[in-house]
Amino acid sequence: MGVIYLTQEGYDQLKAEIKFYESVERNRISQQIADARDKGDLSENAEYDAAKEDQSFMETKLAQLKNTYANARIIHPSQIKTDVVQILNKVRVLNTTRNKESVYSIVSAKEANILEGKISTETPIAKALMGHKVGDEVKAHVPAGVITFKILEIFL
Repeated sequence: MGVIYLTQEGYDQLKAEIKFYESVERNRISQQIADARDKGDLSENAEYDAAKEDQSFMETKLAQLKNTYANARIIHPSQIKTDVVQILNKVRVLNTTRNKESVYSIVSAKEANILEGKISTETPIAKALMGHKVGDEVKAHVPAGVITFKILEIFL
């Protein structure tokens, strides 16, 4: 896994999520395992098997989060320029295919949330916009076809 760029907010959320899994979830699942173990024969104990499966899933998730955290680098807004589209920029675009304006925030995959207009650098739209200037027209190859965007504004 390479470097993952996050905002301070995204970094703090990641840290809180790790803490939650390490303390709350780990303890909850350990208690479930203990309760199931107290019910007798483990070879025919579906509750025990389910709890162990939950534990395995949770530990895998926690390992992934810790790996992300280890590779995370915080980007401060003062490091971001607005001459070309890059991570942490907000971009106001005109979808010339539908004649509709939208604003997207370009963020890491970890912080993406389409309902908030935050799109991952890994999406076709962000990939098409990255490195371009105001006034440029770009084509994004999305599952539904090709969409043409005109970059109207780049800001923080």
